[in-house]
Amino acid sequence: MKKTYAIEVDCANCANLMENAAGKVAGVTNVSVSFMTQKMTVEFAEGAVEKKVMREILRVCRRVEPDCEIAF
Repeated sequence: MKKTYAIEVDCANCANLMENAAGKVAGVTNVSVSFMTQKMTVEFAEGAVEKKVMREILRVCRRVEPDCEIAF
């Protein structure tokens, strides 16, 4: 399953760091973060629970940018 979410990210470098961090979360097979469009596209692994995975993605992204928001 692949879904796109609205995010708040301050710069392209932060978007890249968030993409790398989110890509390491269990249940994620692919992720893309775009600073220009303020969107995050996540491809979930088979059987992954979307809300659980997104809570973990938000947690790791807030390590990069503490005021990060992801609408999920």
